[in-house]
Amino acid sequence: MSSFTETGLVKKLFDLNQSQQSIQTLSLWLIHHRKHHSIIVKTWLKELQRAHSAKKLTFMYLANDVIQNSKKKGPEFGREFEHVLVKAFKNVAQSSPEPKTINSLNRILGIWGDRGVYEEPKIKEYSTALNGTETIPRVEVNGSDKKRKSDVIGNENDPSKKARAAVGTEKKAKSEVVEVNGKVETHITLSPHQPDGDPPEPEDLIKVILELENSASSDAVVRERIASLKPEVSELAALDKLEDKEAAMKLAADVNDAIKILNDYNARLAAEMDDRKKLTTMLRDFLREQQELLLQAENRLEEYQNKLAKIKEVQKEVRNHMNNLPDLTSLPDVTGGLAPLPSAGDLFNAHHH
Repeated sequence: MSSFTETGLVKKLFDLNQSQQSIQTLSLWLIHHRKHHSIIVKTWLKELQRAHSAKKLTFMYLANDVIQNSKKKGPEFGREFEHVLVKAFKNVAQSSPEPKTINSLNRILGIWGDRGVYEEPKIKEYSTALNGTETIPRVEVNGSDKKRKSDVIGNENDPSKKARAAVGTEKKAKSEVVEVNGKVETHITLSPHQPDGDPPEPEDLIKVILELENSASSDAVVRERIASLKPEVSELAALDKLEDKEAAMKLAADVNDAIKILNDYNARLAAEMDDRKKLTTMLRDFLREQQELLLQAENRLEEYQNKLAKIKEVQKEVRNHMNNLPDLTSLPDVTGGLAPLPSAGDLFNAHHH
């Protein structure tokens, strides 16, 4: 990660394009330099206001990526952006009022509402800045009025579209295809059930994996105890065979023990299921980050291989050049075989003669 300078940041914002990779690469770099969050956000706003209207949406996507993906590392960016977003939404609405842009930004607001990125009053404030009204667009899902998950904004008045949006909402794919300036981009992740989270730190992942080594499923001792419970504790027929009160009390005690063992073990199994689900999510997010980093490494390798190839070309040319140039060391004496110049002493003596 290159070191942080304000001029470096301005250049990176200038080079930013609307591809998902460009946005995510810069987002990772900003989160890495999060101790400079206040200058980063200030510069982001300044450059957003200066950017041509077609690029403003890309600036907003970048902010969305940074806000959502920096949450685990700390709230700095979320808080810092909170102060400038009204200005940003107003600026985009005034200079890029195309419905497509406004729809994409409303979709981001919908996601922020769903994921609790910002409180509802804040989202209303941003919506007012963007749309001139403070509605958080809502959508009906299975007959109940839920905040929208991922339908396209602007369907309120078209019942056929609304119905279609409602049906598709529950099983929405993880990525949303957004059209930006006529190019289709896959960007914001919109799975209502499991939003893509921050990739876990490797040590957290290792810890969870190691803890699952000693999970309930692998506890053979307890399973053996359950297998060897007396059959009568789970058979109603056994009650008919009870002869006296003592036998009944004995069975009651056995039943209570069996219930306790099973209750404890079932609770452990349920916890293990939760842990395994959590691990699955962590692995998915970890894998996603590794794929992104792999892509970056591949691009970098290609870039540096090209660089190396160019330098090798120069090396070859230099060698050819060297072979064609005269070798000064093997030339005759530089004086060209002329008699050496007389020394001052000789001149002096000559003068006297």
